[in-house]
Parts: sequence; C-alpha cells; structure tokens
Amino acid sequence: MRRWLLHPWVTIRAQLALGAVFAASALPKLADPPGFAKSIWAYDLFPAWTLHPIALVLPWLELLAGLALVLGLRVRAAALWVGALLVAFILALSINLARRHPVDCGCFTTAQTSRTAEERLADMRWTILRDLGLLLLVAQVLAAHRRKVV
Repeated sequence: MRRWLLHPWVTIRAQLALGAVFAASALPKLADPPGFAKSIWAYDLFPAWTLHPIALVLPWLELLAGLALVLGLRVRAAALWVGALLVAFILALSINLARRHPVDCGCFTTAQTSRTAEERLADMRWTILRDLGLLLLVAQVLAAHRRKVV
C-alpha cells in the first residue's frame, strides 16, 4: 500500500491537483483585492490594519505555490506553504463555525452570496472537509518528496 501511495504516478497527480486548486483560487483574489479584503474582514479574526496587506500578499502566495507544484519547482517548499495555508484556512473556518458566525469562505470568488446563515454554516463544514482532503494530498506530496538522510 505504501509503495502505491508514494508512486510517482500518484504524486504527480496530487501535485497537479493541489497546484491547480491553489492557482485557480488565487486568480479572483488577485483581480479584486478590495473584495478579498472584505471577505477576510467578514471572518472577524484580524485587526483592520492587517486586512489590505493580507489581501495583497495571500493570493500571490497561493498562486506561486500552486504554479510551483504544477511546474514541479521547489515541490517540497511549495507543498509546505500550501499545507500551512490549508491549516490556517481550516482554523479560521473552524473558529467561525464554533462561534456560529457564518462567512463565505472567499476561496474561489470574492463575491458575497445571498444565502441564509444555516446554508453558509453548512457550506463552511463542507469547505473544512474539502480542505482536510487537500491536506491529505499535501501529506502525500511531502511523503513522496521527503529528504533522504545520508
């Protein structure tokens, strides 16, 4: 089983999937930094002065890490960045879910939706599950690209 999980065929597909997801999620945020700042503000986790710097830097991190995974450049570093971002996203969603504070995740669009609070809370649960699945892909990529100690 381990040999199959670490097979290059699986690893390449995990890299491509992660890279595509992160590159695709970065594009709408890069196109609309004020809208993304508003999405971050809705989480009610960061001081106001940090919203614009986060909205300007985070999408570039996502894009660069995603492209690195797709292109096979600095794969371990890119996977570590993606993993750290996923943990941060899961934590932010979980805190708001625990507070029953519904937010639109801001993952693939900066547009606000007109859904009920219960619909947004349910969507947050699914988003956390999706991010946990992506975190498993990160673990696979990191395991396949572990450093060999001599």
